[in-house]
Amino acid sequence: MTVELLIQAIVRQTTILIAQLATAGGTRAPLASVAHQVFLDLVRELERQGVSRKVSADMFGLGLRTYQRKIQRFTESATDKGRSLWVAVLDHIGERGSVTRAELLVHFAGDDDGQVRAVLHDLCESGLVTVSGTGSGITYRATPEEELARLRQTQKNEGLDELLWALVYREGPLSFADLAGQPIDAEELSQALRRLVEGGRVVFSEADGSYRAKTLVLPLGSSVGWEAAVFDHFKALVNTITGRLGLDRSSPTLADRTGGSTYTLDVWSGHPHADEAYETLRALRHRLGELRAKVEAYNEQHPVPEDYTQVLLYVGQCLIKQGNDGSHH
Repeated sequence: MTVELLIQAIVRQTTILIAQLATAGGTRAPLASVAHQVFLDLVRELERQGVSRKVSADMFGLGLRTYQRKIQRFTESATDKGRSLWVAVLDHIGERGSVTRAELLVHFAGDDDGQVRAVLHDLCESGLVTVSGTGSGITYRATPEEELARLRQTQKNEGLDELLWALVYREGPLSFADLAGQPIDAEELSQALRRLVEGGRVVFSEADGSYRAKTLVLPLGSSVGWEAAVFDHFKALVNTITGRLGLDRSSPTLADRTGGSTYTLDVWSGHPHADEAYETLRALRHRLGELRAKVEAYNEQHPVPEDYTQVLLYVGQCLIKQGNDGSHH
């Protein structure tokens, strides 16, 4: 029961993160395939850990045959990315130039009327669509095409190189086929990988056709690449927790080398230790930055053996305002 409660709590926090990412920067990322992808990823990870399909089916509360049919159905449809209603409505208005609300509701008659209206409201709020008129004469017009094209291209490619760099660094070596499984156009993927190789951030091995990265450096405060930073933080967090779960918890030596601690410091204006608390992240970044520089300088002068240990340190900090009644706000 305790593990089930923990899983539910982690799923809840993960959905919060996904919702924030899906709406970051005013975009509305399609989520139709997320549930299917979560199921398939769980299936693959259970199999990787040696759990039989019969046992996995029982864990999902399904009969073996039903479980296998579900895997087959989701696997077949995983490549069909589809389009969200938000994207479909935006594209339809863009293609028509202008369209009345009545015409839109007829065109999207197969969708829930309230959902279509909510999407229209959101598109207007985001500035992608303008509205004029009243009553039955309400008309929607798309923001000028050149502006939409610029916005789409920016949203599509901004940060792509950094995110691919992070994927290759954390999960590599990866082949082009491995990376092509991501929701990205093959030509855009080829161009991004070419830029990464030419820039020296990623190395391509002709021997096995794989991409590798020896380092990953995401400049603090950069206007692009936040997606890569989010992935890198989350990957480090997951690696640390899963690594800790697999260790002998009674060993103090291992506990000092793998694991994490969370410290909550309650401070306020005039508190003698407030500045020290606020500046902790900066100080830790500075100290770890110096350590990384020393390690990399040594490694440049000495050959790195095939078997070595990668010490992954994750440092995070946030400020959560509290109300007088102790509640978050």
